[in-house]
Formats: sequence, C-alpha cells, structure tokens
Amino acid sequence: MNLQSTDFEIFGITPAFALDRDALDARWKDLQREAHPDRFAASDAQAQRLAMQWSVRINEAYQRLKNPLRRAAYLCELNGVPVEAENNTAMPTAFLMQQMQWREELEDAHGSEALERMADEVAAAHREKLQALQHTADELRDYAALAQQVRALMFVERFARDVENRLDQLGQ
Repeated sequence: MNLQSTDFEIFGITPAFALDRDALDARWKDLQREAHPDRFAASDAQAQRLAMQWSVRINEAYQRLKNPLRRAAYLCELNGVPVEAENNTAMPTAFLMQQMQWREELEDAHGSEALERMADEVAAAHREKLQALQHTADELRDYAALAQQVRALMFVERFARDVENRLDQLGQ
C-alpha cells in the first residue's frame, strides 16, 4: 500500500457503495494510531514527513468514504465516469419538474409547519435516492447512471439545506 492507493485499499475494504460504518470508523482509528506523527517524533525528518503525509491521506480517505454522496462520486471516478457536476447539469424532466415544484413550495411556505412538512418530504426523497445509489453502484455497476444519480442527490441535498435555512430564519 502506498499514498496513491485507493481509499478502499487504504481501509482494506472492497470497493462498494454499501459499507459497515462502524467497521470503517474502527479501521480509521487504527490507521490513525499507526500513522500518527507523534509516534515518529524521535525519527528522522523523512519518517516524520511520511507519517504526516499518511495521516493526511488517511483522513482524506475517511472523509470521502464516510459520506455516501462523496463515496458514490468516488466510485464513479474510480470507474472512469467523473460526475462533472459543474459542467453536466442535465437531469430527467420529471426530476427537474420536482425541483421546480419544491422551489415554488419553498417560496410560498411561510410557517414552520409547512416547512417541517417539506423537510420531511425532502428527507424521504433523500433516503430513496441513497437506496437507488446503492442499487446502481453495487448491483448494476452502472457508473454512468450512478453519476447522474449523484448529481440528482446533490440537488436534493442543496435544497434540503435551503429548507433548513428557512426553518432557522423562522426560529430567530
């Protein structure tokens, strides 16, 4: 294993969307203990630098693997299908219509009850999209479709933050 190993290789897990979060967390702690720069304080400068690089690399891999959206995007990249969310915003018409409807409802929502209902609806859509990501990644292994699903989930997560911001504004 080297610094160019994939995140999955670093953590010793099979590349897949579904993973055991408790096992990931435990492995991260073990890796951090092994590579922590303080363990190399008495070593030469090269060993200290390498320990720091490993510590940073382990943390980067952990942050990517523990986040379902980032993990799915990473799987796409590993399989030669970059998500390109900045350049590729094409979405199915039904999804775009849903987004427009949600935006209109958010504009029209004035009470916390309506916003809470909307937050629940968006949370349910988020859960459904995560299940679809897992199916597409782990069962179908269709990374082009997965990239589109990742872009859609990015929209959903952004909208969920907008709803939360509106709820926060009402609470002030």
